[in-house]
Amino acid sequence: MTEAQTVAVNKVVDAFTVSDDRLSKIVQQFVIEMEKGLDHQGATIAMIPSFVAGRCTGDEKGSFMALDLGGTNLRVCHVTLLGAGEHTIRQQKYIVSEELKTGPMRHLCDFIADCVDSFLTENGTSESHEVIQLGYTFSFPVLQTSINRGVLKQWTKGFNCSGAVGKDVTILLQDSFRRKNINVNIAAIVNDTVGTLMAYAYKHPETTMGVIMGTGFNASYYEDMSKVKKWTGNKDEEMVINMECGAFDCERRVLPMNVYDNKMDRESINVHQQLYEKMVAGMYLGEITRNAMLDLIDQQFLFNGESSNDLNKNWSFETAYMSTIEVDESDDLSDTGHILESVLSIPSTTLVDRQIVKRLCNAVGVRAARLASCHIAGVLTHTGKVGHDCIVAIDGSLFEFYPNFGNNMGDALAAVLGEQARSKVKFDLARDGSGLGAAIIAMIAAKK
Repeated sequence: MTEAQTVAVNKVVDAFTVSDDRLSKIVQQFVIEMEKGLDHQGATIAMIPSFVAGRCTGDEKGSFMALDLGGTNLRVCHVTLLGAGEHTIRQQKYIVSEELKTGPMRHLCDFIADCVDSFLTENGTSESHEVIQLGYTFSFPVLQTSINRGVLKQWTKGFNCSGAVGKDVTILLQDSFRRKNINVNIAAIVNDTVGTLMAYAYKHPETTMGVIMGTGFNASYYEDMSKVKKWTGNKDEEMVINMECGAFDCERRVLPMNVYDNKMDRESINVHQQLYEKMVAGMYLGEITRNAMLDLIDQQFLFNGESSNDLNKNWSFETAYMSTIEVDESDDLSDTGHILESVLSIPSTTLVDRQIVKRLCNAVGVRAARLASCHIAGVLTHTGKVGHDCIVAIDGSLFEFYPNFGNNMGDALAAVLGEQARSKVKFDLARDGSGLGAAIIAMIAAKK
């Protein structure tokens, strides 16, 4: 690597470096914003009461259906709760096309109803004359008005269906079921983080938080409702709060956004929204890295100044490529070379080029994990749980598959809260938790 290259690459990497001191400032601001959200409607972090009160015991029993909509796939599940924290689940995935994601909401609801219908037919559960109770995991910001009613605030994660924002999404889907004579009642609308928390708590009742860290990012936790000024219901209970914390700091007070983040944000479909999510979630990390690569190409410090049509396309550099590059330990970084040359059609790459790309991926990935720890530190600080045993149930491909993501989060948590407090916090992978969680919440709702 030439001296000029080294200087240029270091400058880019520095733009992604977040000091421990900055992390502490972010956590302090996060706690302030949480408290605003609990105090009044319309705060940046919405802090939405989920209407899911009380904790699981693990002894609950029964059969329920669950839907999970929130990314590339729709999952339809049939869950049987067996008690003693055990369950069985039958499920089927259906691909949601780009056309459905951005077309009329009615088309999306009809598609979901058709999937439920074919699932019931295939699994022999369509013959039952009893109404089937269903939990609907809808992983977008919804202002809930009861356990099975909620108005869509805004779309995220690449969805943008017309005729949905400001409407009750449960009623829209229930109408599709009714039109198609499907004997299913939506008993609960569930945020995926709330579902993840409840699913993990079915087996581990001491679970503190549910977090989604995949394509998108959000979290939920148990709150003492006497602390929630805006809540007009029963103040003497605990309830799960859906934080919608991906929206944190859209005022740009503390998040260390750089030129590569700004370019990605400007070209996203929800400009100036979900800024925290855009710095930590899988949907965005590849694009941020691509912007940094193009900057070095433009300065003639990468790929001999040559890009490709593929690399020039927005969102073409996937976060999954970063995972592959980060674990590439071969002498010539051959897997990295394969992605750059065969997948992205870069004319040719040297070993130095591949090393630079690997450094960029690492810088963006480490920053995401460090920033992602801040909301956990914020919740523990706000609830007075710093230094107590806590389980944080995390679902999502980023946490599950991105190299060292959990370790880097843990190191950042130790930097902010201290090693002693960090040792009390356990990150557990809660795979596909939202389906099971939605079924558990449907059961709670049906009982009520």
